[in-house]
Amino acid sequence: MTEKIITKARIEATCFNPGQLIPQDASIPEIAVAGRSNVGKSSLINALLNAKLAKTGQTPGKTRSINFYRAECGAGSFRLVDLPGYGYARRSKDERNEWQRLTSAYVRDREHLRLVLHLVDFRHGLLKNDRELQEWIRSEGKNVFVVFTKADKIAKGKWRSTRDSYIREGLYSYDVPIITSSEKREGIDSLCEFLVNFLNDTI
Repeated sequence: MTEKIITKARIEATCFNPGQLIPQDASIPEIAVAGRSNVGKSSLINALLNAKLAKTGQTPGKTRSINFYRAECGAGSFRLVDLPGYGYARRSKDERNEWQRLTSAYVRDREHLRLVLHLVDFRHGLLKNDRELQEWIRSEGKNVFVVFTKADKIAKGKWRSTRDSYIREGLYSYDVPIITSSEKREGIDSLCEFLVNFLNDTI
């Protein structure tokens, strides 16, 4: 892959249980997107792919399946994998257990999962279940990269100091976290460029 712009994207599959997960392909690296409910996962995916493929809404926890998107970038392609949101208190215990079972089955068994984008609301930083997610992903031997979302809710002049304060508090990230706003498209091109460079370096 040499281009730094995603030129085409489509949805490949929607999976509600581990038996529905699409087969792995050594030629197609995967990047997963994880985050708390209402962190702006679907909006970021749509902005990154330049297509309205992920359903957005005001109701937290809307994504309860794993969605596979195929993204074309130059001469190559990769999968962007949307994991169900976590941390929504109104979900039943059974639903939360189902989230854990489905997400665990995906992360543990995907040999070609190169990176997990951990989306974190820029207004709040990492909460307890964000830190638990990071510890678990790392225990599975996967790379984690933090992407801050909803940055437009904070004055731009405070972005760097806010990001640096979260870094000092402690977080795991493959590189310096990127600050984004899907609504304003802030940081989206930088994130796309990072992903392409990451894949070029790791394939």
